Amino acid sequence: MPIKLDKELPALDILRSENVFIMDNSRARHQDIRPMEVLILNLMPTKEATETQLLRLLANTPLQINVDFLYMESHKSKNTTAQHLETFYKTFSDIKNKYYDGLIITGAPVETLDFEEVDYWEELCQIFDWSKSHVYSTLHLCWGAQAALYYKYGVNKVRMAHKLSGIFSQDVRESLNPLMHGFDDAFDSPHSRHTEVLASDIANLDNIEVVAAGEEVGLSILASKDLREVYSFGHLEYDRDTLSKEYLRDFEADKHPGLPVNYFPDDDPRKPVKMRWNLAATTFFSNWLNYAVYQETPYQLEELETDFSYYGYL
Repeated sequence: MPIKLDKELPALDILRSENVFIMDNSRARHQDIRPMEVLILNLMPTKEATETQLLRLLANTPLQINVDFLYMESHKSKNTTAQHLETFYKTFSDIKNKYYDGLIITGAPVETLDFEEVDYWEELCQIFDWSKSHVYSTLHLCWGAQAALYYKYGVNKVRMAHKLSGIFSQDVRESLNPLMHGFDDAFDSPHSRHTEVLASDIANLDNIEVVAAGEEVGLSILASKDLREVYSFGHLEYDRDTLSKEYLRDFEADKHPGLPVNYFPDDDPRKPVKMRWNLAATTFFSNWLNYAVYQETPYQLEELETDFSYYGYL
């Protein structure tokens, strides 16, 4: 698909080397079509790596997509330069009067904190509220999914005895859900988290169904029945070596991490990792864009604000 991006974004060079179809703003302006508008709230510390991961997965559709990146004004990034954020990112003040077909809220390495202890919590809650009338479908990833479930439904995360890290199998629970179109009965996905949401805590949410779950990972993918809310607790967007980098980072910091499960061949970090989740990842993101966003979102995005009571938000 043609992703419309600032031509100076560093991720573009990586995507071009992988033959991912992207275009810069000047070329996209010559195409007389209504592109999809997608906003990515990037809460990950290594923002450039996450940019590349998500853009790669958004590239599996013939749709033209305008992508905006958003960062939290109330948080000072330690791993991304101010110049990068000022050049390629927007603040909530910049976009609060805009409308988007889709929103992606990433995970964040703050899951051991209570939600209210996170320095940008109030700003994030403001975005949750804003999205009800300015975004058609929101895809929440890992901690972003836990945070949204807590704010919207009062469902809290639970600390696990040990960090869940590795490649795990999950079963498709709702095979007829459009998000699972093209999936086999089970699929692999990376997970990397200290906390989880319990099935018993979402059982009374009539609007939310369990789309996929696994014996080791518990809940994996949830979605509202209208697909306007999608929650994924895994990291299908991760690169081949992301878990390896996390492990080595924690090892060098003397955090004594366990080896990611089912990840290194023969549990040997020196051996190259086999990619086993790329098909599931590309299928899932394509399904979200196609079925949850493109086929349902209004042509005039301003209708989201005037009609959002129709979608069950009032």
